[in-house]
Amino acid sequence: MFVFGDLLISIATILDYILGLYKWVVIIAALISWVNPDPYNPIVRFLYAVTEPVFRPIRRLIGHRLGPIDISPIVVILVIIFLQSFLVRTAIKIGQQFGGG
Repeated sequence: MFVFGDLLISIATILDYILGLYKWVVIIAALISWVNPDPYNPIVRFLYAVTEPVFRPIRRLIGHRLGPIDISPIVVILVIIFLQSFLVRTAIKIGQQFGGG
């Protein structure tokens, strides 16, 4: 069963890296939105393409804006932190129980 444990730990570690990277993408997208960026810039288009599908349902759920501040990036970051601290760490502990690591 150690193979399953190692596989679960590896998947959890990769998920942790992906979530960490996406957290930085969300932070950068939020910072760039403050400066009125050029919408035709490829970096701005990429950031918009990868964050807007996640922001849109949150904006619908809590309202588009809370005053002049868009809090959807904050909600996304909090969800990512929760997933990293609960889901990933739980998967690693389960993988260790199966003899992985």
